[in-house]
Amino acid sequence: MTSINAWAALEEFGAIAAIACMLSVAFIVGSRTLLVRYAMARPNARSSHSSPTPQGGGIGVIGATIVAVGCVYLLVPEAMGDPGRVVSLFASIIALAALGLTDDIRPLNAMPRIILQIAAAALVISTLPADLRLVPSLPWWLERTFVLIGCVWFINLVNFMDGIDWMTVAELVPITAGLGIFGLMGALPQDATFVAIALFGAIVGFAPFNRPVARLFLGDVGSLPIGLILSWMLILLAGNGHLAAALLLPLYYLADATITLAGRITRGEPIAEAHRDHFYQRATSGYGIYQIVGIVFALNVVLVALAAVSIWNAAAVCQIAVLAIGGALVGAVLWIFNSAKD
Repeated sequence: MTSINAWAALEEFGAIAAIACMLSVAFIVGSRTLLVRYAMARPNARSSHSSPTPQGGGIGVIGATIVAVGCVYLLVPEAMGDPGRVVSLFASIIALAALGLTDDIRPLNAMPRIILQIAAAALVISTLPADLRLVPSLPWWLERTFVLIGCVWFINLVNFMDGIDWMTVAELVPITAGLGIFGLMGALPQDATFVAIALFGAIVGFAPFNRPVARLFLGDVGSLPIGLILSWMLILLAGNGHLAAALLLPLYYLADATITLAGRITRGEPIAEAHRDHFYQRATSGYGIYQIVGIVFALNVVLVALAAVSIWNAAAVCQIAVLAIGGALVGAVLWIFNSAKD
């Protein structure tokens, strides 16, 4: 990009993010009374809070993201690419948000949750370009099956990892900022770039309400659709030739949640039962919330930087090197968290 184009891109990023941030705050403030009345999160075995706290802040985050992107589409329709893809994405997001809101108010059984998650993920995946490939050596149908499974896992992963104040903020702010910048560099389609920037602004707007000690939680109404949005953007990033970057950006979440789930399965423990086995939750025995989320935030900033290097240098040796460095850093953080003591 030339310096003029770079400044224009940054101004565009700032404008969309600011609109989404203000909308997120407005939606949260406007809905908080209802959330206090109908969507209180009671402390359980998974909780890090000791008193009932309203959940459902995702209403503001998701609402702001959709409205901000919708404004871009109305003002610059040619910038949004295939309108069918955007409509399908928004329909899936709204469906998952409705599912999450229902679950926040009155917990649902696992089966209807997973069925709707699969349907939403399948709808979004059906809009991907037919020639988009992540691993060309695999048969197309097998790759799409793995993509669907991964997408559903990611939807639940974001929900699993939203267990302490500001954890989702510490994860999403660097990732969405990175995706937005990578998109402005041409690594993502324009529609996905605008969604990333809008989600970044919406999460920034949510952050003050979730600051420890949180006055508001994201809730399933936010975590489920956010998981779908992130998986969609990461699939597009990988399909655009940047598989290493797509793996690096969510690497901490992937490692913490996957290792924790595998451990519970190995020990014969119910995977759907509330627990505090995640590495970041174990860390609370020796670290404060600000220390934990600060470490995760700093790690994610480094992972974004490594992803940027992998985009700039497509050489195989570079891809392997940044993945190895990212994996080592994530492993070190997991070890530090697991070793925490009172």
